[in-house]
Amino acid sequence: MRLDHLSYAAGPDGLAGTAQRIGALLGKEFVDGGMHPRFGTRNMILPLAGRTYLEIVEALDHPASDKAPFGQAVRARSALGGGWLGWVVAVADITVLEQRLGRHSADGNRHLPDGGELRWKQIGINGLIADPQVPYFIEWDANTGPHPSTGASPLWSLHSLEIAGDPQRVSEWLGETVDAPLEDVKVEWVAPHGTPGVVAVQVQTPNGLVRI
Repeated sequence: MRLDHLSYAAGPDGLAGTAQRIGALLGKEFVDGGMHPRFGTRNMILPLAGRTYLEIVEALDHPASDKAPFGQAVRARSALGGGWLGWVVAVADITVLEQRLGRHSADGNRHLPDGGELRWKQIGINGLIADPQVPYFIEWDANTGPHPSTGASPLWSLHSLEIAGDPQRVSEWLGETVDAPLEDVKVEWVAPHGTPGVVAVQVQTPNGLVRI
């Protein structure tokens, strides 16, 4: 397992406005990522070094966003003003998690602006909704397009996460120590004073560390 990406729900300024605002802080523009037809969402992404990336995601006015757990989670976070939705861990074999969690993974796909498609399986969105400190899991389909981090500049990289929560609880959810999937990323655990979850992310940029 490894840290794959972080999701940020668009705020009142919408997907493009949120991406422009955060991109200006980081000194790099987000790019159009495309649409998730199964979830009723769309995103813009910022590739980072180390095979990670940031995504800003927005729920569409579409029935899928009301039915799919991911669409529901995005819509709910945006309704609260937007902000960090959660963190995502990549796994090589999601069937191990299906057996441990006692449920099936969901198929996901993203239609890219160039006409291509990315496909994957994911599990754990309902866990994230119930307890925002825990991640959800993704297994990428190697037969589809390149990973969203492809083309990332080495000058922009994920430095650290600040998570309000209990590392023991997260370790239990992961099925192993919480440090294992985050070996290249520092995690700072803070006591929650409200809803647990990702509080902030620090990104290394050419102009130094930027905290979002």
